[in-house]
Amino acid sequence: MSGLTLALDVGGTKIAAGLVDADGTLSHRAQLPTPEGDAETVWGAAAALLSETLAAADRPVTAVGIASAGPIDVPNGTVSPINITEWMHFPIVDRVADTTGLPVRLGGDGLCMALGERWRGAGRGARFMLGMVVSTGIGGGLVLDGSPFHGRTGNAGHVGHVIVEPDGALCTCGGRGCVETVASGPHLAQWARAHGWAAPPEADAKELAEAAGRGDEVAVRAFVRGADAIARMIASVAAVCDLDLVVVGGGVAKSGAVLFDPLREALATYSGLEFIRGLRVKPAELGGDAGLVGAAALAAAPGDGRAGPVDALPA
Repeated sequence: MSGLTLALDVGGTKIAAGLVDADGTLSHRAQLPTPEGDAETVWGAAAALLSETLAAADRPVTAVGIASAGPIDVPNGTVSPINITEWMHFPIVDRVADTTGLPVRLGGDGLCMALGERWRGAGRGARFMLGMVVSTGIGGGLVLDGSPFHGRTGNAGHVGHVIVEPDGALCTCGGRGCVETVASGPHLAQWARAHGWAAPPEADAKELAEAAGRGDEVAVRAFVRGADAIARMIASVAAVCDLDLVVVGGGVAKSGAVLFDPLREALATYSGLEFIRGLRVKPAELGGDAGLVGAAALAAAPGDGRAGPVDALPA
């Protein structure tokens, strides 16, 4: 029996850990809510999950892959997630290595989602791919020529902050008009309420999608507007990176046709260049497990974590 890879997925809402087989099967999974408190309190939850998951292994664990919300700093092994304010330049690679005694590889959560979908999900075998998550925020990661593309610091593929409305709303990143301010779940619901959507105060993008599915005019307009913004972003990234596939996951992507139909229609209007016209857009298949599977794929890649030949990544 081949060894296992330990995967850790750190986000502002939850921290998850799992064991991944050599074929990409997630054989064990555990998670905890991301705790409030200082940096060590947050780390304590991650360390507890690592210990619990290692104890569940039925064979040797050979490496650890980390998927983290960003920004991250791959060269220095640190993370400063916007949604975990207690962690600023937190030395997660050293902490995980000290806890497990194993080699560790760090990647952004968007990149790991893309790698997970490429290995076991909707992006199997893709060579030029954007994987993106549309949820509370919008994130993404790039696979270019079959290899994970980190960029200079590990933050390449941060597509949620592509500007689609130059005079648009202020974003949490400090910029204006990012696609996240238009098409993320909370902003879809916020726009719909401002334009007459009558829903209970706790209703969110899930309820908005259900309303759109029933033909609610405002809900439909909200998704058309959000899909148009996503299409503008995708067309821009595709023109720069010469993509052949985009895989869209996250809670908003579970809306199905109310998102994907206007998204594909809008993308056709923005795809003027011949090499973009054949771009495929598919819903993700792995759900919340993609980050763990992708972190394991990243840990299996050769070199320093910034790139590797396509045949060295899990196929």
